[in-house]
Amino acid sequence: MRRLPEGRPNASQQVLAVVSTLRYTAIIMKSPTVPDLGAFIKEQRTRSAMSVRKLADQAGISNPYLSQIERGLRKPSAEILKSIARALEIRTESLYERAGLLDDVEHSGVEEAIGSDPTLTKNQQQALTEIYRSFVGNEQKETT
Repeated sequence: MRRLPEGRPNASQQVLAVVSTLRYTAIIMKSPTVPDLGAFIKEQRTRSAMSVRKLADQAGISNPYLSQIERGLRKPSAEILKSIARALEIRTESLYERAGLLDDVEHSGVEEAIGSDPTLTKNQQQALTEIYRSFVGNEQKETT
């Protein structure tokens, strides 16, 4: 982040710098780094520091079934994907897209980058997502 000659940047300048960085990250992330659904679920579980047992309990499924999903041996239903997404605190649509249940879904790369950043807490991710949405909403209003 660039510093202003006057000293330390204020809070809104810091937020703008973070959003700018996230937009750049989203542009770089044109294609997902994890092409398969099971590996993506495992990656999200690992980033959330959850064990297979804990995620399975929170999603309401058995440990072996979750393990089979992560290894690509089972294709979960939409309802199971929804419960896994809820337990991981990620967008259900992101799992549906990876499972091939949704086509041509418009999504924000910035929001995906925020959600997948392991250095941010869940509260920070939510706050940045709300700030980003407010900026995008304001830009859309200004252009119409």
